[in-house]
Amino acid sequence: MVENFWANAAWSVIPTILLGLTFWYVLRSIIRADRTERKVYAKIEAEERARLGLDAPGLDTPAT
Repeated sequence: MVENFWANAAWSVIPTILLGLTFWYVLRSIIRADRTERKVYAKIEAEERARLGLDAPGLDTPAT
């Protein structure tokens, strides 16, 4: 019985660890994709504003 203790303990914990790692990886991927998308969108918006001769949006004025 004692010889199976560590094997049983490992088989009990491994699925939880794998599920946690999968969840972490998916969230990490979503957050990185969002960050990249925002960066690309800001670059495109800055290029369009420069092309049209508009000023950059002010950070001191409230959005309406």
